[in-house]
Amino acid sequence: MTIAALELLSFGLGRIVAAAADAGHRLVLLTADRAVYRHELAHLPPDARGAFDVVDVDTLDPAASAAALAGIPDLAGLINSTDTFGVVAADLAAGLGLPGPEPAAVRLVRDKAAVRALLHDRGLSRLPARPLTGEDPAADAATVLDAIGLPAVLKDTAGTSSRGVWLVRDEAALRAALTAAAGTPLRGGLFAEPLAAGPLYSAETLSWAGRTRLLGVCSRLVSPEPAVREEAASFPVALPGPEAAGVEEWIGRLLAAVGHEAGFAHVEFVLTERGPELVEINRRIGGALVGEALCRRLGVNVYDALIDTTLGRRPGLLDAPRDAGPASGFVLVYPPTAGTLTGWSGLDALSAFPGNPEWYPTLSPGDRVHHLDDQRGCTGLLLTEAPTAELALHRALAAAGSVHPLMAP
Repeated sequence: MTIAALELLSFGLGRIVAAAADAGHRLVLLTADRAVYRHELAHLPPDARGAFDVVDVDTLDPAASAAALAGIPDLAGLINSTDTFGVVAADLAAGLGLPGPEPAAVRLVRDKAAVRALLHDRGLSRLPARPLTGEDPAADAATVLDAIGLPAVLKDTAGTSSRGVWLVRDEAALRAALTAAAGTPLRGGLFAEPLAAGPLYSAETLSWAGRTRLLGVCSRLVSPEPAVREEAASFPVALPGPEAAGVEEWIGRLLAAVGHEAGFAHVEFVLTERGPELVEINRRIGGALVGEALCRRLGVNVYDALIDTTLGRRPGLLDAPRDAGPASGFVLVYPPTAGTLTGWSGLDALSAFPGNPEWYPTLSPGDRVHHLDDQRGCTGLLLTEAPTAELALHRALAAAGSVHPLMAP
């Protein structure tokens, strides 16, 4: 039998191929751009290639994707693991009679404003949301000032990778952000919500039949305002026992409210002075190297659970011990300027640093870097290990400080 994936996150492909093979299935990846997976494809072991194929297709075209899936014999499941392709994957799985999430629930979670409004109405979020025109900065400024107040966050309702996000603390910044938003192509619509003050985290969870297990909490270090790009992360954060239990219970209520019954979820939240406050819900495993960090800490291939839920069966990961392996920290390495990446200095000296540093490139020499304010400008990630998340992050920051992207105009 075969399991298909309509695109995937940049990292984790090798582990997904292994998980599918362990379940007795081969994996077929439908993609419009193999370059997204170049690191993973280059590191697939030779014995895995017989259990894996790539189909080149315009994945932004649902009809083309449906035709490609129709050509796959013995199709047993369709992986739903990305924000951008979550809705179309859910629709295609339902149309093919395959296991999968309810398309309506996927659509809800992809609308950040609708999620905020629903949770606010149910008392699960203290923050309201207000839709904006995205085209009339003067009218939108009045809406924000009257209904939300400052400081505020303007967001794309269907944004990803920190794109289409503006933090504003005064009226001048608000009007500048609204002008910028009016000239920015958005995946959805524009809305505003109050800014939650505090450190950012993500809860990495797994659900089945409405029961949610907190696999751990990941720190999320972001750049200084006004940019909101992610800079570094570590896993698992050692929250005090009662606080961790409270977060797990709260996250379970959030996911139940939005109809997330099965599979991974990556729930970003801020620990404010008044307790946790939602940033957004993603119906997938965490991006960047969160999946790798989970595998190392839990001592298992967590993507076995992705295969299980794709096939409509209870994942064994729900019963796995929490702390079988090392903690991880990773740093996203950005260039100082836009331009053409020609390489990196410092990679050959990483072995001198503690924590077994590993380099995961996201770009290749010759790639152009246009955007520095969000994750599109990331050239690679540096991962290290340690007994604790705090020490792992310190090791990652030290090692990453020696890696410098080399840019040409």
